[in-house]
Amino acid sequence: MRIGELAARTGVSVRSLRYYEEQGLLVSTRSSGGQRHFAEGDIERVDFIQRLYVAGLSSRTILELMPCRDAPSDENSDSALERMAQERDRLSAHIEELLHTRDALDGLMAA
Repeated sequence: MRIGELAARTGVSVRSLRYYEEQGLLVSTRSSGGQRHFAEGDIERVDFIQRLYVAGLSSRTILELMPCRDAPSDENSDSALERMAQERDRLSAHIEELLHTRDALDGLMAA
């Protein structure tokens, strides 16, 4: 399928799909005219990528997690879980910083 059809079927913009390809998250074949063509399975791949973005992960981190999806194994699963735990810890620390900042602002507003 062409990129426009993949965009329509996934609800993801053509621009985002091009970005995914640029980052190595998605691979297309090219026609003789240079048009991108994607496989039916790329619909699920884009959905998986989207879910990871919604979870707050960067494209670099998502790329690190893709072996778990592309070549499932105990080693890849363990590695993916460890990487997601690191990201969760990073997000938790950021939340704590934001709470501290909010509390400081509340203090200024009360003064």
